[in-house]
Amino acid sequence: MSRVLVTGSAGRMGRSVVSTLAAAGHEVIGVDSAPEGTPRDAAETLPADLTDLGEAHSVLARFRPEAVVHLAAIAVPFGRTDATIFRVNTRLAFNVCAASVALGVPKLVLASSPTVMGYGAPGGWVPAYLPLDEEHPTAPWNVYSLSKLVAEQTMQAFARGGAGTRMAAVRPCFVVAPEEWEGAPTQSGHTLRERLDRPDIGSVSLFNYLDARDAGEFVDALLARLPELERNGEVFFAGAGDALAREPLAELLPRFFPATAETARALTGTSPAFSAAKAERLLGWSAKRSWRTELA
Repeated sequence: MSRVLVTGSAGRMGRSVVSTLAAAGHEVIGVDSAPEGTPRDAAETLPADLTDLGEAHSVLARFRPEAVVHLAAIAVPFGRTDATIFRVNTRLAFNVCAASVALGVPKLVLASSPTVMGYGAPGGWVPAYLPLDEEHPTAPWNVYSLSKLVAEQTMQAFARGGAGTRMAAVRPCFVVAPEEWEGAPTQSGHTLRERLDRPDIGSVSLFNYLDARDAGEFVDALLARLPELERNGEVFFAGAGDALAREPLAELLPRFFPATAETARALTGTSPAFSAAKAERLLGWSAKRSWRTELA
């Protein structure tokens, strides 16, 4: 198929992306600051500090991939100082985009975050409508979500600049690794059963989620369709087809976000707060896995 370089290959999402792409026949190169956790499906791994522009160029020049999937980042809000989160995440995005364009990499996929929508803001959050889609205005309120929006805009700036590289960003919902269905702690430190039993935990992310294997299949579908997309620099939500909740979001969301009482009425049954309709329409992708079928 093709050679795909995955940054952040040892991460929660990166591991499944590597395995899925390798299973689809791609030659996968895993790059991570600590690549030991990269699956053995990778043809080769390399430790690298991509916050250094010269090193980013060196890595891409060494492997000459047909595609880059950029997942490396400080992956959660408030885990480091604000200055560190912003510096690392924005510099990683710029360096990977710049090196990909300079070296003529045909395809680039960059990971953003649903947090760019601004939910959880201390002053309250009022969505214009629900479910949220890619046309909804962004409103980051913390440095992590700001860094992810800047990463998106960095990618789009390179795309508008007439680069030959075809680019897109994905906003993956709360990523669930395969072992977490068996009881391993999630990125929040809670188990999935705890998130279901205590809606206050799941409310922080609007009860959204995405199986990491579905994330891998999303990336594979996006890489296949990227050259056909009319616009360079598209952004996609990727999430499960239902909410990570036992109650309908029409009832749950207003409990934690009172200003959503009117807009939440559109979320009937098990509908999630984020729409992946654009990914289904343009890429032919929809999530296959649900907590109802995967939870041990």
